[in-house]
Amino acid sequence: MISHDCVRLNGKVSKIARQQTGAGDVLEISRTTSVTARPGGVRILYDDPDLLVVHKPAGLLTVATAHEHERTAYAHLREHLRTRNPRTKLFIVHRLDKFASGLLVFAKSESVKMKLQDLFKQHDIERKYYAIVEGQVKNDRGTITSRLAEDRGGRMRSTHDSQGKHAVTHYRVLGRFSTLTSLEVTLETGRKNQIRVHLSEMGHPIVGDLAYGSTLNPLDRLGLHAFLLGFRHPTRGTPLLHSTGPPPEFRRYIPKSS
Repeated sequence: MISHDCVRLNGKVSKIARQQTGAGDVLEISRTTSVTARPGGVRILYDDPDLLVVHKPAGLLTVATAHEHERTAYAHLREHLRTRNPRTKLFIVHRLDKFASGLLVFAKSESVKMKLQDLFKQHDIERKYYAIVEGQVKNDRGTITSRLAEDRGGRMRSTHDSQGKHAVTHYRVLGRFSTLTSLEVTLETGRKNQIRVHLSEMGHPIVGDLAYGSTLNPLDRLGLHAFLLGFRHPTRGTPLLHSTGPPPEFRRYIPKSS
């Protein structure tokens, strides 16, 4: 497995069988070859006939918008796959904010897309994020629950309107600093901008998030990274769990034991 690049340590392919690991290290073992291609900066972590799991960098859209069609994770991956097989298709399952980084899953058929989206609707997907927020979060852990709706300006907000979509966010404090707190955030639901809205309304906006009230930007980017994605394979039924270490600019705020 090591000789076929199927083992990763802390997000990097491991070539040394005797390499030692310690507390807090993340070891990933895949049954398929680890693909290191970086189409458009997107790193492919898992690739089989049914789906892709990839790492999206901060600053790249997941899918096209009215103003940008080509510089997206979807467009780069689709082009990359078509160079190998022109008949390969790619389907969007879920999204990450443009300025967030982390893990995404794409489907290679309509049926697999629908099965994966059903897992999301049934909350049978495990998703965890690192968030660096302003201020010192008082409680060591907590849960934020509200209904989210989009206002006329396109921003998501909590509302008492029954038309708002139920949203649940869990958080755990990883570290407290003079003006910042690092959190592990677990999504129970996956609404648009859910984490950004909930943390902002709690009084602790994510750093670098001007749209939701941040005034600090020590990372020179949005302080949100999707580091863990777990689900059952939609056709095989086997569990898949993928994780990445924190981006370099996050590391001073994320304890190795987290």
